[in-house]
Amino acid sequence: MWKTKKEVSLVGILSATLLLNAAAACMWPLTTVYMHNQLHQTLALAGVALLGMSLCMIVGNWLGGWLFDNWSPFKSALVGTLCSFIPMLTLIVFHGWPIFGIMLLFIGLGDGIVMTVVNSFAANIKEISSRRVFNWLYIGMNLGVVVGTLMVGVLMDHGVQLVFMVASLSYAALLVIFVVDFRMDIQTKTHQHVKGPAKPAQLQLIWLIAAMVFCLYLSYSLWESVISVHMTNLGISFEKYSLLWTLNGLLIVFGQPLANRIGTYFKMSSQIAVGTLIFILSFLLLFFARDYTMFVVTMVILTVGEMTGFPGIPAWIDGLAGDNDKGKFQGIYNMAISFGRAVGPLYGGLIIEYGSYQLLFWSVTGLMLAALAAVMLRNHHNLTRVKK
Repeated sequence: MWKTKKEVSLVGILSATLLLNAAAACMWPLTTVYMHNQLHQTLALAGVALLGMSLCMIVGNWLGGWLFDNWSPFKSALVGTLCSFIPMLTLIVFHGWPIFGIMLLFIGLGDGIVMTVVNSFAANIKEISSRRVFNWLYIGMNLGVVVGTLMVGVLMDHGVQLVFMVASLSYAALLVIFVVDFRMDIQTKTHQHVKGPAKPAQLQLIWLIAAMVFCLYLSYSLWESVISVHMTNLGISFEKYSLLWTLNGLLIVFGQPLANRIGTYFKMSSQIAVGTLIFILSFLLLFFARDYTMFVVTMVILTVGEMTGFPGIPAWIDGLAGDNDKGKFQGIYNMAISFGRAVGPLYGGLIIEYGSYQLLFWSVTGLMLAALAAVMLRNHHNLTRVKK
């Protein structure tokens, strides 16, 4: 019998986050290419599969939080991991259609549960400052993306079964970490919530920011889905595509501290606007990308925009929300991200089926620019009214 601990270690949090994101990073870029090139399904159907996986992940996020608060945090982590581990093992043997799509739903549900549970364990660490804990959580997430995309790029050439086997090993290792380091009882505190309305002007700005976040992540998800097919159609190997995500993760891990330090010299809204605009303009380069070098340049510019503009968005929303509505609007922010990721692959698949890649890139660029303009105009209006 293991002794019951009081709180999880920082190494445990980092390891669990890394393994979970490594396993997840194997599936996102793999799904579209595998369904289109090997299962001979349409890009629209691949988008439906990823949409279903994302929606199940959203359900898992909610369920993980409920289980953590109302049941056992430790058992919740085990149940969530098994919910992903067993379907992944199944895919090693049975990976045709539609079993592949059905297993994706269970994997999305399990990943969503574990993601919320690990974050909740991290929030209950008292011996280390929350800021440091969540910085490590963010680094672990991006390192997981680096490892996962690198693995799938190398392993895909040796057969899809090998990818599923390695992803299964990641979940098995995650189970071991939970048993060794997450076996504890956590006493959750109950806080009274006083209802109260948010400021009307700030409320409008928050909803516009949420709409912008939805558009940004809808567009971002295209890199995880249809752009992989676009690159392979241009004769670029899937392994080289996966290296782009490795580059993205490494740039964030090593560049984020510098971006945060530079950001202290600028107003938060201005930093977000500049970073978001850089991110948006990177999609214009996709019109001209025909060789691998151009895709590398595009990914570097996109990542610079992402790490400059994206981290400050939840903090900005927190500052705009009323004291009684902070949790509510952080929830809306996370839902905007999840729904953007869910809708993006389906949207991309439909536009390509009935249009072209060029139309897709134009449409998402226009959507993001319109959303950013609406946010900045509303923010300027609010600031002007305060001055008066």
